[in-house]
Parts: sequence; structure tokens; C-alpha cells
Amino acid sequence: MTNLSAEFDRWIRHDFVALNDELEALYWQQDDKANVVGIGETIKQQLTAQGNAHIRDLLAEGNTDEGFENAFDLLGNVGLFMAACRRHEITEPSREQVSPLREASALAMHIGASIGVTPRFATAHLTTHNRAINGVYKRFTNLTAERLFIDYNTRGILAYKRAAESLLKIHALGISHPMAPVLLEEVKRALLDVIASNQTLYSKLDTSAFFYQVRPYYKPYRVGKEIYRGANAGDFAGINVIDLLLGLCQANDVNYGQMLVDKFLYMMPEDQATLRECMRLPNLFDALLAARDAHQSSWFQETASLFIQVCKLHGDTAIQHHNQLVHKYISQPAHTMVATHLDKVTASGPPLEVLLAQLAVLRDKRAAAKRDDIFTRYADLQTLRELVGRGKAAEA
Repeated sequence: MTNLSAEFDRWIRHDFVALNDELEALYWQQDDKANVVGIGETIKQQLTAQGNAHIRDLLAEGNTDEGFENAFDLLGNVGLFMAACRRHEITEPSREQVSPLREASALAMHIGASIGVTPRFATAHLTTHNRAINGVYKRFTNLTAERLFIDYNTRGILAYKRAAESLLKIHALGISHPMAPVLLEEVKRALLDVIASNQTLYSKLDTSAFFYQVRPYYKPYRVGKEIYRGANAGDFAGINVIDLLLGLCQANDVNYGQMLVDKFLYMMPEDQATLRECMRLPNLFDALLAARDAHQSSWFQETASLFIQVCKLHGDTAIQHHNQLVHKYISQPAHTMVATHLDKVTASGPPLEVLLAQLAVLRDKRAAAKRDDIFTRYADLQTLRELVGRGKAAEA
């Protein structure tokens, strides 16, 4: 990390956070907590001037060729600054054709293109690749709600990654391998950790604090001429590796495939490579169904039984996310929001109703729900349960 990068990093970790905290305190005092117009203008000017000064120097310094990790970290810092400017409506994509943060846009595009990621801050910048110093990692504010949100999102992502890694190992060994049940047990434990993490968020995270003080930092913003959607907690390969290797979702499904295409550049390059590899692999569900003639064998009985449990847990995480977290922290508070702010609620861009419908489809695919309008593995899951039941009956 160069001296200029280190100075910018220190600013992001300290003064940047303090300025955001001051602005959040002012917004929170209002009846309309979503309003930021005309509030704290002097502080906003400080934020913009200080951030631009650091970025101007970095842009002049040019490419220091210090490797991916430092470049990705610097991109995150530039992205946090641009996201904060969007949150405080220093920039606002609907009223602009080009981002007024010209130096920041230029630096973000330079780094993003050079390392193969989107030129804005991504989920990894605040979760799995967020280096702590003296026990404190980077975030926008010092607010308890943001810390809780990042802590438990990171826990959930790491657990999903563990589950995905175990499923990839099963693919390499084969569904009938004696280690397949051992690895499926690992997947179960990891998914139970996801459920526990989500439950902690649901019980501890304050709804209003999240909706009004955390969520706004994840809005879409312009980099140069282009608008890039906000960072999404699902912007990592693990959850999709689970979808695809279990066979609950298919890469050649037009809606699911579109989601994968949209998220590729929001992921770390190694995640992009893993997901591309996974998209061409056969899934474990089809492998078990293809081995149905062996349904009375001990390996099939054990592996299929655990596979069904894993599918149930993966579906449970999706139901929990949609029915609890999305409902409590997005759709429910949006109904009480002042109408003039509703078009800016979602981080992914589309109107709230459209986003909720998309998430419901994804939930039902992951849960293998019985639906006539979309493809799910509901009938195949019933078949697998019957095969396990017949094998147990024959054994008895």
C-alpha cells in the first residue's frame, strides 16, 4: 500500500465515519427520517472536499502495480466514499447524466477494469475482505445497527461458503463415495449456522435503524455515465454453488441465469471462476435419481436421506430470508415511508414490488415448493423421498 493509499484508508476508517455519524444524527431527529435534502450541508461539503482531495492525489499517482489485494482494497475505499455521497444525495443518479465525482469515477473505473470487477464497492469489501485494525473493520458509521448487520451477514456468507466447498468435494468423489455422507453432514452444519445467524439478525437488528441508517448506503449510484446497482448480500458464489450442485436451480433457466449474469462482476474473481466452473457441472439431485435402481443399497439410503435434509435446510434459509428478514427490514417499513421516497427503496434498482416478486420465485426454487408457473424440484423431491421409503421398507 502506497503512502497515499494508506492516508486515504486512515481517512475512511476515522474522519469519514465521524462525518457520516454526524449526518445520521441530524437525519434521525426528523419526523421524516428518510429526508436528507438541506440537512447538514456544511458536513456534506467537508465529506466531499476531503474525499476528493485524497482521490485526486491517488489518481495523479497512477497505477502502482501493487497486486490484486491492494487494488481491490483501494477500490473499496473509493466505493465507500461514492456510496456515502449517494446516501447523502450529494450525488443522485436520476438528476445526473454523469457522476459529478469525476476523479472518483475515473479511479474506480481504472481499478475495476484492471482487476475484473465492477467499479464500485461490493459486498466483499465490507464482509469477507474487510481487514480489521485493532479489532475494528471498515464500515460507514459507528452505529450498532450497521455493526450487527455486517457481523451477521459475514457469518452467514462464511457458512454458505463452507457448505459450497463440501458440495464441490462430493462432486469430485462421486455420489456413492463413503465420504459423501460425511460431507453432507458438513453442509448441514453450515446451513444450520446460516439459520442461526439470520435468526440473530431478526431478533437483534432494530428495524428503523436498519431501514433509515444502514440500507441507504447500499443504493445504486453512477460511476461515470453508468448506474451500478447497490451491493447485495448474495454477491458471492457460495449460495449459487449450493443451488446448482443440489440441482434446485438450473443455470439454463432464463430468470436464474439472468441473475447469475447480473452478479458476476460484483463477486471476487476467484468466486467468478468457481461459479463458471459450477455452471457446467452435473448436479447431485440428478445423480441420485439416475442411481434409483440402487435405492435399496445402504449407500443410497444414507446419502439420499442426508441429501433430502440438506435440501430442506437450504430451502429453510431461503424462506427465512424472504419471509422474515426481507419482510421485517424492507417491505414492512417501506409501507410507512413518505411516498416521495419509495422509488429509492431498493438497492438492486427495480421497484419494491418487482424485487419482492423476484425474491419469491428464488425462495420457491430453493425450497422446491409446489408451483405450476415455474420449474421447481418439488415432484423430484417427492420421488426421492419415496425411493428412500421403499428402501427402508424392503430392509425391514
